[in-house]
Amino acid sequence: MHHSSLGQPMPAPGTSRRTLLRGIGGAAALGAGIPLLGACGGGSGGTAADPKTVTLGSNASDAVPKKAFAEIYAAFAKKSGVKVDVNTKDHNTFQEQINSYLQGTPDDVFHWFAGYRMQFFAAKGLATPIDDVWKTIGGNFPEAMKALSKGEDGKYYFVPLYTYPWALFYRKSVFQEKGYEVPTTWDQFVTLCKQMKKDGLVPIAFGDKDAWPALGTFDQINFRTNGYDFHVELMAGKASWTDAKVRKAFDHWTEILPYHQEGAVGRTWQDAAQTLVSKKAGMYLLGTFVGQQFTNQADLEDLDFFAFPEIDPAYGQDTVEAPTDGYMLSKSPKNHEGAVKLLEFLGTPEAEEIYLKADPNVVAASTKADTSSYTPLQKKAYEMISGAQHLTQYMDRDSRPDFTSTVMQPALQKFIRDPKGVDSLLSSIERQKKTIFAS
Repeated sequence: MHHSSLGQPMPAPGTSRRTLLRGIGGAAALGAGIPLLGACGGGSGGTAADPKTVTLGSNASDAVPKKAFAEIYAAFAKKSGVKVDVNTKDHNTFQEQINSYLQGTPDDVFHWFAGYRMQFFAAKGLATPIDDVWKTIGGNFPEAMKALSKGEDGKYYFVPLYTYPWALFYRKSVFQEKGYEVPTTWDQFVTLCKQMKKDGLVPIAFGDKDAWPALGTFDQINFRTNGYDFHVELMAGKASWTDAKVRKAFDHWTEILPYHQEGAVGRTWQDAAQTLVSKKAGMYLLGTFVGQQFTNQADLEDLDFFAFPEIDPAYGQDTVEAPTDGYMLSKSPKNHEGAVKLLEFLGTPEAEEIYLKADPNVVAASTKADTSSYTPLQKKAYEMISGAQHLTQYMDRDSRPDFTSTVMQPALQKFIRDPKGVDSLLSSIERQKKTIFAS
């Protein structure tokens, strides 16, 4: 299973587990021949497009984001006189069929993810560059967010809307009561894990039943050990999994694995989160969507987080994993002019603020959006992202989805069960990677 809950606008608290998991399942190779999603019927049946309508392909099938997006499009229509004709597909179906959809007759604009996933389609010629849009909206975004929106050719292909960081979550009251300090270096982190174990806590809550959470653990350790550039090369299939650098990252993981909650492969992320809620665990590495498991307001107010500690001073804590969702322009939009207007609007603080009122689990991608209504956690998440030198997109989006789902997810589960077999595991990953990236 791959398509991250990380890839999804987070459901509102109380969303059933099923709805959330619907967005995670179903790995499909990018090139799989799947029936076309098909674009909106909105008057595009062979006739010239209506200049007053822009069609938009959406994966926001859950109630909270769906409503939030509808409010953005209504505001745009009021402002521009251009109507947005939305074609919403189930989040998962959209991801499984995206390749054939983009090769067929797609909508003018479509929802997608920053990073490698965006670059993959840009390189295939399945998206239109939007440098003209960025001339208008560029001032709204920090450098790291601009870098995240460019294809390998250096042109812009993406307008980011919202994002959220991965970090180590903890309960302020537990740290106060036990006299723990937030660790900023690896040695301090290992020492804290040992102390928590002595104090009868599970140092690091962990649940990898759905196989994606471990991808996030590897990312943090890898870019803290080897830096941002190596992360990007490894994810893009350019660096080797048998490289000594990768082995070093796994050695670090092996060192802290005994402090992870036991039986992780049989536990969902939600159940792992409950051990943090009940103060049985000291820390938990996840995205800010962990907050939706804190249904009691007092517990939620007690939740805090810190950046993954420094491993190599050369890289410090300068990289933040921040999955980012936004929009792209399809290869030959029927209403190019209207689509450009829509993308310009989507790159404004106004559009982000409309979205965030309805979905408070995420933060604006722009540095210009009004943050006065943010909760303390949102404010902190926003500062962490806007202050980052580099933003990564989480293994599942920074690499080919078929590679992460068929190779990396089972490999990391195997590592969690048996960290001693790491060398043969890395050789096997490298062998499979070569085959997949060659296709």
